[in-house]
Amino acid sequence: MSKAHWLGLVVAFVGSLSCVSTLSAQKLEATVLYRQNSDNDYRAVVPGYSKASPEGYVDCAGDTTNPECFATTRSNPGEVSYTVVGTTVSLLLPDGKVAVVNCVNKHSAYGNSLSRRSCGMPLVEHVQAEFKGNTAKLKWPVGPAAKIESETYKIVALLDKR
Repeated sequence: MSKAHWLGLVVAFVGSLSCVSTLSAQKLEATVLYRQNSDNDYRAVVPGYSKASPEGYVDCAGDTTNPECFATTRSNPGEVSYTVVGTTVSLLLPDGKVAVVNCVNKHSAYGNSLSRRSCGMPLVEHVQAEFKGNTAKLKWPVGPAAKIESETYKIVALLDKR
């Protein structure tokens, strides 16, 4: 075989390796910025991605009993927000971007609240996040034995660093 043919095979092989690596999951250490959980629709908070609140604005993440929080027309100009249900976590990634991930609580096929399973939510500051397609599997240590818990979340948004 000629050198050009071998070179072509090497280039094709290296190119196929790069494609395979993009199909595999990407594991990153991430910092939990904010976490929320509710069985009702709510607006996810993304720290650092909103402008100063206008006068009279009510922070519904901090005061969920305020009647203004249930108004459908309520909004904070310039705020990055996502209407979600279940468990939402904002993650600071090593490159400075913020991933907003959400997991909807699972309900029984029988329709009773006894067979309901809430999504696992990391209560630690640092997690391992494995991104694959439109999902992120979070893993974190729990308890004195540092048992590893995990939960799979759907990626809602990936925000550029500020």
